[in-house]
Amino acid sequence: AIAAGVYDLGLETLRAESFRVTDARVIYTHPGSGAETQLLTIAEKRRNMPTSLADALDWLDDPKARLLVNSRSGRAAVQVPATSLMLDDGTIEPRLRLIRPTEASTVPAKLMEDTHWLEADRAAFAAAWTAELAEVPEFSEATLHIVAGLLLPIWKQLPQDETRVYRLQTDDGQRIIGRRVSPAWVATTLAADAPKLTAAQVHSLVLEGKTVVHLAEGLELHRSRVMGVNRIELSGFTGAQKDRLKAGGFFSEIIGWKLRLFCPTDPSGIEVLERLLARFAVSGLHARNG
Repeated sequence: AIAAGVYDLGLETLRAESFRVTDARVIYTHPGSGAETQLLTIAEKRRNMPTSLADALDWLDDPKARLLVNSRSGRAAVQVPATSLMLDDGTIEPRLRLIRPTEASTVPAKLMEDTHWLEADRAAFAAAWTAELAEVPEFSEATLHIVAGLLLPIWKQLPQDETRVYRLQTDDGQRIIGRRVSPAWVATTLAADAPKLTAAQVHSLVLEGKTVVHLAEGLELHRSRVMGVNRIELSGFTGAQKDRLKAGGFFSEIIGWKLRLFCPTDPSGIEVLERLLARFAVSGLHARNG
């Protein structure tokens, strides 16, 4: 059931270094009892736990492990074998796992030939890995939206793709039990009163992969998976806008004979989005299926 994604954990406790309620709005009041349903916006702070250099080098106990450095970005990764995948036509697709300081991803082995990952010696790998570790902040922050209080009367109005109930305790001791909802649902529910998003929030939101962010003039930010790696992609731009967007920090790649623009997924991408949002304001959000 866990592997299939249908295992029900019941009431799940959320844990982090810090939870702070930054906004609370009543979205429903029961006509008989006066009991309220609140939409809470909660600032979450989590301690980052990157993989140390020593732990990364421990993967070399596997004789098939390889140390890699990306010739374009200068980032480091450990390549190890991954479980092969059977495709729809019955063929077996060999796959590899790339372990990075703060994430890991699995990619088809044949795609590695078309990437900028190159095998590196231990010294070059250690220098690149250590440099990346130095850039990882001690904490990362995110925004949660929880519908709490009286839930049954509006249960069917809440998103049905995730019905799990969560509990958490804020820094000031407030205990909260409720349903987690997406920023897209919040934007639709609150309409004109929806909270404004910062560049950091947009960056985190798009990387999470559950929300598409619409911008002015038909631009759109969404998560794409390219060569087995999650990226923040900007679509809807015109040829006249391309050069200015690239000057603002977006980088381009030709994929399938089409030019595509991407925002860095590391912290430098937040500054890129700040410049973008100063020119193209957020016009809407919608939940992404799948």
